[in-house]
Amino acid sequence: MTGETSGGLATVVPPSPLRPMELLRIRPFAVLYVNATVIFLGVMAQTIARGWLAFELTGSNAALGGVLLAFGVAMLVATPWGGVAADRLPKRLVLQVSIGMLAASSAWIGLAVAFDVVQYWMLLGSSMIQAAAFALFGPARMAFLAEVLPDGSLPGAVSMLLVNSEISRVVGPAVAGVLVGSVSFGIEMVFLASAVLAAVGLVMTGALPAGRGSDEGPTTSPWEELADGFRYVAGRSELSALLLCGFGVVMAGMPYLAFLPTVASDLFGLGSAGYGVLSATSAIGAVTVGVLMSRRSYRGSQTRVFVMAGFAFGLGVGALALAPVFWVAVLVLLAIGGASLAFQTANQSLLLGLSDMAYHGRIQGLMMLSFGAFGIAALPLGALADAVGLRWVLGGMCVVVLTVMAVFALFTRGRLAREDVLRDLG
Repeated sequence: MTGETSGGLATVVPPSPLRPMELLRIRPFAVLYVNATVIFLGVMAQTIARGWLAFELTGSNAALGGVLLAFGVAMLVATPWGGVAADRLPKRLVLQVSIGMLAASSAWIGLAVAFDVVQYWMLLGSSMIQAAAFALFGPARMAFLAEVLPDGSLPGAVSMLLVNSEISRVVGPAVAGVLVGSVSFGIEMVFLASAVLAAVGLVMTGALPAGRGSDEGPTTSPWEELADGFRYVAGRSELSALLLCGFGVVMAGMPYLAFLPTVASDLFGLGSAGYGVLSATSAIGAVTVGVLMSRRSYRGSQTRVFVMAGFAFGLGVGALALAPVFWVAVLVLLAIGGASLAFQTANQSLLLGLSDMAYHGRIQGLMMLSFGAFGIAALPLGALADAVGLRWVLGGMCVVVLTVMAVFALFTRGRLAREDVLRDLG
């Protein structure tokens, strides 16, 4: 590996990164990859069925907001502990517990619907269980990568996993929408099928290695490990900057996904068909960039990719606010989806590369807090959009994202230590 500095930002060139097919020949990564596919297909399919069921049970559009709020709050509380579990326990065990929780929460609602005993509070409970499961699943899965992959291949592997989730975001809801709309027992079928997919994913984890746990054993309490993780991040300015920047951009910018139905209906008068096109377009942009990133080595700085993608994402949200016609919004969302995935890939790769392996789970847990927070932020931003207009809110989101990225770029000039990157990535 070689390193150089350009404009004060660390330049990192990982040694001989593996191509996607080469990565998939590594059995543990192949298991993690296919496992994520079946898990996310089921989870994303439930988003349609859960929203439909919430409206049927309550007759209120606000009911879905309550389900999202329950998920976001539970994730904020549980995610740091998921990171502790990923560092303290064998990662395979953490994955198995989390997938078992996903299977149970899906089966619970599916059976409740089938036996006509489902109630709205059950949806809230299931959403909270699912959030806790993801709080365990996400950090353990990402921390596993550094154990099973050779140096320099983390960016490509992260891109492949993120592409998986984007494909599932399109395919899962599309299949669920067809089932719910065309089959009388479509809702319970979606939930029960999701439980089956989770069960398949659970069986697959048996092919994984155990994954190293904490060397401290029982002498260190979970509270002490959580506090140690916070101290570790606080003592390293480059990690703190990456986490805070990632948190700010995701929380301020990612709620654009929640506003796509309103963009389609209120701004362009196209209803559900327009929403489907916009949602799919964003995912297509992400998949395209993700495939390119997984196939190409990092000839330049990962930090530069991170900064450029963050600025592009913020500008894309601003362009969406100004889009005069639907086809312009479609083009903008291609760019937004691609920039979002590039930003997340570079952020997670840098976090893994700049930190010691013993802290990977806790650091990924802290990063995942932003996704729980963005679910909560969507509610007040939505209320603000009702009061002042969606275009103004999207413009404000753009300003916040660009401000966060500008502060990060200024703060980190020369601070992302070249020696740390060279040591940890190769």
